[in-house]
Amino acid sequence: MSENTNAKLIYMANQIATFFQSQPAQEAAQGVATHINKYWERRMRRKLFEHIEAGGEGLNPLVIEAAAKIRKPEAA
Repeated sequence: MSENTNAKLIYMANQIATFFQSQPAQEAAQGVATHINKYWERRMRRKLFEHIEAGGEGLNPLVIEAAAKIRKPEAA
């Protein structure tokens, strides 16, 4: 993944997490996961998981927590 694509993906995921951080703790991670599952195409979710598996640098901890609830696409 290019550095620019990676940075944009991190930015978008963190924006979603920032929005849902105002929700009760039990609902915040689910909210992030639901949003990503609903609006992100498989390729974007695959790139997100690749980044998380590489350490997740720069991601909001709420995105990392939500990953368990995000549908993981098969490898390309």
